[in-house]
Amino acid sequence: MSVMNSINTNSGAMIALQNLNSTNSELASVQNRVSTGLRVASAQDDGASFAIAQGLRSDVKGIGAVNEQISKAKGLVSTTISSLSSVSDGLGDIRETLTKMADENNSAEQFDQYKADYDSQLAELQNYVDNAEYNGTNLIDAGGADVNVIADSGGTQYTLAAVDIDAQLAGISDPVDAATAQGLIDGGTDTSFHDAVGAVNDALNTFAGDDRRLTGQMEFNSKLSDAIEEGLGATVDADLAKESARLQSLQIKQQLGTQTLGIANQSPQILLSLFG
Repeated sequence: MSVMNSINTNSGAMIALQNLNSTNSELASVQNRVSTGLRVASAQDDGASFAIAQGLRSDVKGIGAVNEQISKAKGLVSTTISSLSSVSDGLGDIRETLTKMADENNSAEQFDQYKADYDSQLAELQNYVDNAEYNGTNLIDAGGADVNVIADSGGTQYTLAAVDIDAQLAGISDPVDAATAQGLIDGGTDTSFHDAVGAVNDALNTFAGDDRRLTGQMEFNSKLSDAIEEGLGATVDADLAKESARLQSLQIKQQLGTQTLGIANQSPQILLSLFG
């Protein structure tokens, strides 16, 4: 089949332009993948994959928000444990003072001096409890309420149970002589001091368990988020090694296409030689 020579219709140039446009389109896509690192950067690239990726991104954000709330709860628990530790140490000091008060050889003046130390130490314990506040919440003061903490993106709640240590301390009897001081130490007839010590130790153990559980939940959430991120990457990330090779190939193809179009555009000039 012969090819008609015409100055109105340049079939070669039209084909060369179509090929060049196709190359330019592919090159733009590859350049976008290289610059963003994404194979699917928008819904236009791959609607189904983009929709899946958006869902995964939402999950990651949800887990991040959960861990942020758990971090706040850990701050509350850490503050509570710190205060309880100070109370526990203070109760040990009070035990020492009670032992001195229980000595029947003390004069009235000596007993009064020890009693003043005892009252001061007990007041200091109340101060520790009052200051066990984090972001407006106190788990061991009078009137403290349980705190619910979100544990996962599914809305599971973990409860931090409040313990009224303030009431336990306030319930410790006031020793008025050596015998009542000894009674507090023995705990046989007056268990108020031993009850307070036991309540503080139990609370320390409970809140230490809360802290471990919150830490473990945060670690689990972080691992889950990493796994989702990995799946997200497999869905939308570009293989930069392959894209780099394609980029170089298309750049060469673009140069050749440009040259081919130039040659095709020059072909009508050949017709001038027919009229020379």
